[in-house]
Amino acid sequence: MTEVILEPDLPIVDPHHHLWDLRPLMGAFPEPRHDFLEAIAGAAYYTFDELHADTHSGHNIVATVFMECGAFYDASRGEALKSVGEVEFVNGVAAQGASGLYGNYRPCAAIVGHADLTLGDAVKPVVEALIAAGNGRFCGIRHAAAWDADPEVLGPPFHAPQGLYGSDTFRAGFAAYADYGLTFDAWLLEPQLGDVLELAKAFPDQQIVLDHCGTPLNIASYRGKLHERFDAWRHSIHAIADCPNVSVKLGGLAMAFCGLPEDGPAKGYGSEHLAALWRPYVDTCIDAFGPDRAMFESNYPVDRWGASYAVLWNAFKRLAQGASPDEKRALFSGTAARIYGIEHLLD
Repeated sequence: MTEVILEPDLPIVDPHHHLWDLRPLMGAFPEPRHDFLEAIAGAAYYTFDELHADTHSGHNIVATVFMECGAFYDASRGEALKSVGEVEFVNGVAAQGASGLYGNYRPCAAIVGHADLTLGDAVKPVVEALIAAGNGRFCGIRHAAAWDADPEVLGPPFHAPQGLYGSDTFRAGFAAYADYGLTFDAWLLEPQLGDVLELAKAFPDQQIVLDHCGTPLNIASYRGKLHERFDAWRHSIHAIADCPNVSVKLGGLAMAFCGLPEDGPAKGYGSEHLAALWRPYVDTCIDAFGPDRAMFESNYPVDRWGASYAVLWNAFKRLAQGASPDEKRALFSGTAARIYGIEHLLD
């Protein structure tokens, strides 16, 4: 699907994308593969060249934030420290972009890595190694907690322990991590949103970013239930928004888990169709959090399930058509730049 780019000069900081090479792993998953794996099969290799092509498809992407995804771990470091390898790899990509060979565009200007917070105080040397590996770009971690009683919801790739964010071991590690003043990205599913609420209340000084609008579900036993579960999702979003230390990412709705659209991948829907599908969720999040605590995200390459990069950002721009210029600046660049510490790139 090719579209005319809307508002091509609007500066964008994409606060959520991955880099990976999943090709060695794709054969390890059982057939038939989960919808999520089918969605990313066409993007099993997504590194600098692919990111560069997508971010130069017409929109004014000035910088991006890398989000951990378990890629390029360093097996030689041992279990606790192997995630440092991912940050080292991504920092190299960031240095490539910062060379000036690609203009003023700054890919991976901020890096969110992973550390196992169930380590308790022992997570501190891991965090310090991640900071060192980031060379000034490392800004936080994500420790995903996605879980559901129905194993078909998440499929083989994801199985966090039930109630992870409320466990004593996680909370001990979270308290140790809070000393560093970094961000924390939370990914879990709509039925689990109460876990983020309780975590945010317990640690009111810790910046938390809720990924993917809280991940409403339209898959497996939840298929066809988006409408009946919407009010519960909306109530949870408003309750979380009452915590001033939480921000929200507007995106991820094209994931196979959310099923918006349901019949991915890459069926060629236009931005008007996608904006209509996503509007109830995006509008609710913006109303609850406000533009200064909300940011549009690509979640690429996962959201290829629903849209090309260019069409996806067109859909977001359609959703923001009623916003003021200041509100648009916040939603498309300002909020992300502030939270992830790269405001200087917008000067």
